[in-house]
Amino acid sequence: MNANPAADTQPLSCWVCFATDEDDRTAEWVRPCRCRGSTKWVHQACLQRWVDEKQRGNSTARVSCPQCNAEYLIVFPKLGPVVYVLDLFDRLISKACPFAAAGIMVGSIYWTAVTYGAVTVMQVVGHKEGLDVMERADPLFLLIGLPTIPVMLILGKMIRWEDYVLRLWRKYSNKLQILNSIFPGIGCPVPRIPAEASPLADHVSATRILCGALVFPTIATIVGKLMFSSVNSNLQRTILGGIAFVAVKGAFKVYFKQQQYQRQAHRKILNFTEAEEA
Repeated sequence: MNANPAADTQPLSCWVCFATDEDDRTAEWVRPCRCRGSTKWVHQACLQRWVDEKQRGNSTARVSCPQCNAEYLIVFPKLGPVVYVLDLFDRLISKACPFAAAGIMVGSIYWTAVTYGAVTVMQVVGHKEGLDVMERADPLFLLIGLPTIPVMLILGKMIRWEDYVLRLWRKYSNKLQILNSIFPGIGCPVPRIPAEASPLADHVSATRILCGALVFPTIATIVGKLMFSSVNSNLQRTILGGIAFVAVKGAFKVYFKQQQYQRQAHRKILNFTEAEEA
């Protein structure tokens, strides 16, 4: 219930538009909080616009006074039975939609993983052999086993075994002179230890892990056909191709990262010259 502005002897002033009661004697005034003095009164219309800006379309959001932090008491006209049912239905939909959207997204990811797992089985084992295996398998086993294929590939990709090999190489490279003759500069002493960024902290590295893991079966199949064409079994050929690809790629990655490490360790900061300023 609004207070009576006529009881105040001082002229009323709206803290939103700064107009007084003398500027517009027909305006409706309201005292919505515990504030005193110049922020005690405000135009009903000005306060409504200010509340709209704060709620940003959400009429149920709570709004408080910016000075005294008292929450405004906002009431609405009573709804008719039809409008009440529609309003209740709209609220239920608004609360259920986020959960439904999350369920749809999880379901989409799950069935995508199932499809990827089935395609991978046919690619690795062979199209006909893969279909025969999945037709003879238990449906429950397929629903659980197929989605784990991309998950295991991603987890396997996250195992950065090259970093462990590189640490051992840096630690014992001075004792293995034959490695320096094969890879020049791999074991040279460094004047300082440069800082290395965490690979998982970069979102680009995360996408590379995802893409590399999902494309790995295709690469293993291609490498197996190129390097081990004499092997009759598709599965054995793919496994050998995957091992060969991982080994060769890991060796080049170790060498490349060590060279980057050496460049960072031997970098120099030049003296400032007047020519640079000019």
